[in-house]
Amino acid sequence: MLAERKCKYRLDVNTMLDAKHISSYDDDHMNKLPIEKRVQILSMLVEGSSMRSISRVADVSINTVAKLLAEAGTACAGFHDRTVRNVAARKVLCDEIWSFCYAKQRNVKTATAAPEGAGDVWTWTAIDSESKLIVSWLVGNRDAGCATDFIADLKTRLAARVQLTTDGHKAYLEAVEGAFGSEVDYAMLVKLYGEGPTGPERKYSPSICLGARKDIVTGDPDIDHISTSHVERQNLTMRMSMRRFTRLTNAFSKKLENHYHALALYFVFYNFVKMHKTLKATPALAAGITDKLWTMEDVVALIDADAPKPGPRGPYKKRPAQQEISD
Repeated sequence: MLAERKCKYRLDVNTMLDAKHISSYDDDHMNKLPIEKRVQILSMLVEGSSMRSISRVADVSINTVAKLLAEAGTACAGFHDRTVRNVAARKVLCDEIWSFCYAKQRNVKTATAAPEGAGDVWTWTAIDSESKLIVSWLVGNRDAGCATDFIADLKTRLAARVQLTTDGHKAYLEAVEGAFGSEVDYAMLVKLYGEGPTGPERKYSPSICLGARKDIVTGDPDIDHISTSHVERQNLTMRMSMRRFTRLTNAFSKKLENHYHALALYFVFYNFVKMHKTLKATPALAAGITDKLWTMEDVVALIDADAPKPGPRGPYKKRPAQQEISD
């Protein structure tokens, strides 16, 4: 789900291409790559490779990688929205993960030609603690408006009352009350931090966590299951699976739209394709959302099914053959 300030993505395919890759385009559209090549590109996108490294390894233009990412993101976002519904979860955990687009928030004002959406970007996720299914996600700011949209979307995807655990972010309080009312067992896990390292180390070392406090907000949550461990572990998986989330590199997102598309592709891959080592199944299988083990070929099929159908060709008149001019 994309927050209001985020815009839909459209890539101009008329960008100048390298002569090496000009054959992959015709006058108006990119010729469709073989399934094997698209599977390779999509697999690398969700296994920690940057777009330029994919371009080199797969021997395609970076424009081809960007266009395939946009098509995959659009198709996967729609598929998740339609499919991940009526989830029979019992314990749901929520968290937010930070990244940035184009420049960090403090540098946006002085950045050259910063696009709309530049700065800090937060991805909100809700995970079923038992099946490990990502039930809902949202890209936006870390504010009350995004919290409200995120929790409201989560509520529509659940089949029954759940035990909900979030961190201590206060924006959750009003959002959960507005979406669930009293029909939820809700608790916050508030982490208590001490002073962090001083000197140069403070840039790379987090503050010391001294402990955590379990605050019951609504209903009767099981105190033993007030935890955010599974969703925080999912945050680590995201950082390792998408190069644009890796810290201290130049692989961060340059366009907000590409960031959103990468997440949409990743969440379908994580839910439907990637086997969970503990569950011995994909999260979608464990949650009963699907009855088959998906492959990347199925994701390619989603893209093809979502692609607009070509319209009828216009009238064509064969030009008369030119007469050969003799000496």
